[in-house]
Amino acid sequence: MNIKKLEKFLRESGQPRFRLEQITKAVYQGGVLSFSEISNLPQNFREKLDQKIKILFFTAEKILISRDKLSVKALLRLSDGNFIETVLISPKPDMYSVCISCQVGCPMKCAFCATGKMGFKRNLTAEEISDQVLFWKNYLKNNNAGEKISNIVYMGMGEPFLNWENVRESLEILTDEKKFGFGSRSISVSTCGIPIGINKLFQDFPQINLAVSLHFAKDEKRSQSMPINKKYNLSELKKALEKYFSRCNRKVFLEYILFDKINDGEKDAKNLIEYIKSFKKPYLLHVNLIRYNEAGNKFKASSAENTRKFKKYLEEENVNVSVRKSLGADIGGACGQLAGKL
Repeated sequence: MNIKKLEKFLRESGQPRFRLEQITKAVYQGGVLSFSEISNLPQNFREKLDQKIKILFFTAEKILISRDKLSVKALLRLSDGNFIETVLISPKPDMYSVCISCQVGCPMKCAFCATGKMGFKRNLTAEEISDQVLFWKNYLKNNNAGEKISNIVYMGMGEPFLNWENVRESLEILTDEKKFGFGSRSISVSTCGIPIGINKLFQDFPQINLAVSLHFAKDEKRSQSMPINKKYNLSELKKALEKYFSRCNRKVFLEYILFDKINDGEKDAKNLIEYIKSFKKPYLLHVNLIRYNEAGNKFKASSAENTRKFKKYLEEENVNVSVRKSLGADIGGACGQLAGKL
């Protein structure tokens, strides 16, 4: 929702100042998507608001629910006709995480990512980003008996640090107590490894969680599948993370997608262990192992057995590790799998 446009309309309509607080509370905290639902507004004024102001910056083109009902994916049409995706995941009972996008497409061109095939089209505005959370807040209100969102992850389409100004503004909206009111530690921002962005996150939001899409622990392999590594290699990434640790001493999550016969062997595990142990504070790194959501390319998901073995290798070397449950394969759960087909 465009607060500035709403403020201007309220002012020009001669409405009292408290109207803004009434509306923002109903929308951001109550999850309403129509002004007609805000009962403490005059009836005729509700109708005017619905005519002049849009609460959401997009419409839902398609909503897919997984067979196990643990994930829901939405394909959203923006006002300019572009599409983005967002996902609601329930990894544990009564826990709901929202994965949101920050760009239409992505310029990073990671070989295994469906979004990377789309190329980059444009950045999302702060409202287009935060409205994805509002969309799911309303969805839960209407479909899950008022269940609440527990966590928000910037792990959808796009690289957050290449759209930092809008991402920063969206984070301000999400953490504002008078708007969504989410705690900083319930939000995670994921990057494929942009040092200046890691520094900006700490400066602006030191309590928001940082996740790094690592996937490979040797430069040669990482550069083959992740072009960003040619500009910021593993050594540069390490420097940025060491600086981050020295300033905030907070845990960082290393996302590691396991690809069959590419990065899931014993040697790959040893490379990852060696990289982690090269840090001054290796205990602040936590590895999330993820089985690949196949996207119709050469990359295949590692087997359950190899995933188990890989985890065991890390545990034997006292590396903090967990296997993140992979959800939504039957609905194209990986980012870009729906929009990329349009």
